[in-house]
Amino acid sequence: MVPSIAIIDQNTLEASGLKSIICDIVPGAVVSIFTDFADLEQAVAAGEPFVHFFASSQAVVEHSEFFLAHVRQTIVLTSQNSVGRLLAPFHCLSTNMKEHDLIKAVLHMHQYAHGQNGSSAGHPGHMHAPDIIGPSIDISAREQEVLALVARGFLNKEIADALCISLPTVISHRKNICDKLHLRSVSSLTIYAVTHGIVRIEDI
Repeated sequence: MVPSIAIIDQNTLEASGLKSIICDIVPGAVVSIFTDFADLEQAVAAGEPFVHFFASSQAVVEHSEFFLAHVRQTIVLTSQNSVGRLLAPFHCLSTNMKEHDLIKAVLHMHQYAHGQNGSSAGHPGHMHAPDIIGPSIDISAREQEVLALVARGFLNKEIADALCISLPTVISHRKNICDKLHLRSVSSLTIYAVTHGIVRIEDI
């Protein structure tokens, strides 16, 4: 079953960025953005089987009855460092994070769902998605080493030093990796590396 995920946020730029991250982490997921809660209610009433709701704190406060009824499926997007009593039952995700940290947080939720960081039983806000096992594209052992270091934040010169290879060789490996995976950004490469077991979430 293809997972269906809803993002409820009036900030369309923020919602679009989160949608891109989720789609990279959960390939095949159908992610819908709702800027109006009434549109979400209509979709739910029509039988749309959302497995998760990523909702702004404002939406959760204004429509608390709905989200409390879906507390285990709801992840609150908040810019606050601490949350009030109303949001305490929910898993919260800070929108003030840098992109790398936000990706790491969403990846952690995704992995938590599969027991990779402990059992997900009873944990609010865990992400349901198909398991992804091993690289699905033919990446050489050396390319996997390079990709793992890219995901860990190493620069090209640092990768060359760590693997005892030349800088041009590192650049060539990175180009080959990007061409094979059809990915260009470090964020996308990091997501691929974690979700395909090339690097651990704890190491990025």
